[in-house]
Amino acid sequence: MSGPFTRSLLAALILAPVLSFGAQAQSESDAGNEPQWHHATSLTGTPKYGPDVDHFDYVNPDAPKGGTVRLASQGGFDTFNPILSRGNQAPGIGNTLDRLMESALDELNISAEYGLIAEATRHPADDSWVEFRLNPAARWHDGEPITADDVIWSFEKAVEVNPSMRFYYRNVVKAEKTGDGVVRFSFDVKDNRELPHIMGQLLVLPKHWWEGTNDKGEKRDITKGTLEPPLGSGPYRIASFDVNRSVTYERVKDYWAADLPVRKGTNNFDEIRYDSYRDSTVVLEAFKGDQYDFRSENSAKNWATGYDFPARSEGKVVLETFPDKARGVMQAFVMNLRLDKFSDERVREALNYAFDFETANRTTFYDQYKRIPSYFAGTELASSGLPQGKELEILETVRDLIPASVFTTPYENPVGGSTEAMRANLRKAIDLLKEAGYGLKGRQMVNLKTGEPLTIEFVDNDPNSERYVLPFANNLKRIGIEMSFRVLDTPQYINRIQNRDFEMTTLAWGQSLSPGNEQRDFWGSEAANRNQSRNYAGIRDKGVDALIDKVIFAETREDLVAATRALDRVLLTHHYVVPQWYLDIFRTARWDRFSHPEHMTEYTHGFPDIWWWDEAKAANAGRQQ
Repeated sequence: MSGPFTRSLLAALILAPVLSFGAQAQSESDAGNEPQWHHATSLTGTPKYGPDVDHFDYVNPDAPKGGTVRLASQGGFDTFNPILSRGNQAPGIGNTLDRLMESALDELNISAEYGLIAEATRHPADDSWVEFRLNPAARWHDGEPITADDVIWSFEKAVEVNPSMRFYYRNVVKAEKTGDGVVRFSFDVKDNRELPHIMGQLLVLPKHWWEGTNDKGEKRDITKGTLEPPLGSGPYRIASFDVNRSVTYERVKDYWAADLPVRKGTNNFDEIRYDSYRDSTVVLEAFKGDQYDFRSENSAKNWATGYDFPARSEGKVVLETFPDKARGVMQAFVMNLRLDKFSDERVREALNYAFDFETANRTTFYDQYKRIPSYFAGTELASSGLPQGKELEILETVRDLIPASVFTTPYENPVGGSTEAMRANLRKAIDLLKEAGYGLKGRQMVNLKTGEPLTIEFVDNDPNSERYVLPFANNLKRIGIEMSFRVLDTPQYINRIQNRDFEMTTLAWGQSLSPGNEQRDFWGSEAANRNQSRNYAGIRDKGVDALIDKVIFAETREDLVAATRALDRVLLTHHYVVPQWYLDIFRTARWDRFSHPEHMTEYTHGFPDIWWWDEAKAANAGRQQ
C-alpha cells in the first residue's frame, strides 16, 4: 500500500488485546454471521490502538495552539483542485480535506487505519466488499454534514477525472449507500486483502459545493483546474494566496475532528504558509535569510557545507537527523524503455557499469549515502543472496516467465571508486553492448545494423543535478556514448515525464512496508502506456505481472515479505534502471522556534503535523522575517 506518510505516553493505560479486523471478520464469517463493525483495520496482525484510546503515543495531547510555520515549495502552483491530474496542485491543499480513515505514524504495520470521517468499517472474510459507517459529527467547513452521497460522488469523480485513480480503483465495481450514513464498495475480485484498506484512503469532497456556483454565478467544474479556494472538511482552510508564489492556510478553530484520537495533539499551528521558489539554490538562500522555517535537506553538499552561517553558530538554526524506518525507496537513472535503444537489457546493464557511485559518493556526496541494492532499499522487503524458503517457492511457480539467472546469480551493482575498477567496468560495458549488437566506429558506439549512434538526452528540472550527471556522462563518453544534460522548467519537466517524452531522468519510487496494489501502477504492464501512471520506465513483463499478483494476494506477513522479495529480485535482474543512492535518515534544518514530543516515532519526523510553536525558543531565535 502506497501510503499516506507526541503527546505524552498513554499514562498507565493498558489496552486489552484487540483482534485485527481481518482476523475477526474471518471468525465471524466462519460462524455464519454478518461481519461486525470495527474502529480500525489492519492488513496483518493487530492494530496497536484500541477503540477506547484517547490519543496516539507519539503526540503531545496538550500541545499549545498558535504561531505560524513557513515552508518552501518549488515550481509554483496553478490549481486548488485536489484530485485533477493536470496542472500544478497547490502545496498543502491536502490539509483542507479529510479521508475516511487515517493511519498512525508509529506502527510497523503502517497499513493499519483508524476512523476519521468513517467511525467504523467492516468487510467479509473474502474481501469482496467493504462498508464504512460515517461519523455523524463529520462536517464541512460551512457546517453541512458529510454524507454518504459525498463519499460516493468523490469516488466516482476521482475515477472519472484522474487516470491514476481510475487504475488504482479498477477493481471497484459499485459504490452505493446501504444504510443511514453507510457506504459500501463492491469489488470484482475476492481475497484482495488490500482493497478494503485502499478505500479507507479515499479523499472525500463536498458534492454540494462542487456542483454549485461561484460568487459570479458560474457553475463549478471538478474536471477543470480552479483558483477558487474550495470548501473543505480538514484542519485548515485557505486564508490567502498569490498564484504561483504563496498560499497561506489558517487553522479551523471549530474543526469537527479536533478531539478524535487520530487528530489530538496534531495540527497545532494557527497558520501554515508555503512560498514557492524557482530553483534549489534560491530555496537554500531563502532559508538562511529566515524566509521560511523548516527544510528537509536532500543535498549532501548542502548538509556538509551549506549551513555555515551566523544564525547556526548562534544556535538560532538547528540541524537534526531523524530515523527513517517506515519506507523503502528506489531512486535511479530511469530509461524510457519505450525507445528501441533501451529495449535490450544488456544495454541497460552496460549503463550501470558506467556509473561510478563510489567516486560520486566520495567526491560529491561527502560519503553520506548508500548504494541502492533493491527496489525496497532499507527494509526487510529487500532481496539478497540467492532465493530460499518461501521466496524460492514463489519464484518456482513463475519459473517459465522469469530469467533463469534469478535462481543462480544474486544481483549486485558494479563497484567503482578507482581508476582500475572503472577501467574494468567500462570493458564489461563494452562487452555487453557488443552482445546487444553495438560496436565502436571511431569514437562512437553505434548500432551495427542501423548505423545509428547510441546517444542519450538526460532531462531534469534541477541544474544542481549536473554534479552527478556530468561525471556519468564523461564515463559514457569513454565508451562512445554521448549523453547531453538539459535543464527544463518545472511545468515543462512534469509535462514531459507524464507524456513519456524523455530518454533518461532521475526518478524515485517510495515504498511502504506493506506493498500492494500500487505495484501495478509502478511496474505493471497495463500501466506502461498510461501517461499518468508511475510506470515511468514503461516496464511490460509477464513475470513481473505475476509476481505483483503474488504480493497483492499474500495472506500473511510472511507471504507478503517473500513475494515482495521475489518481485524485487526479478525487477533487478531485468536491469530496468540504474540504481542511485539512499539514506535511512531524514536530514532536517529549522529555525529554532518549535518543539516536538519527547517520544518521537522512529518512522518520521512528523513536521509540522505533531510539532508546535514554542514562545520561549522563538524569542531567542528572533522574530520571523
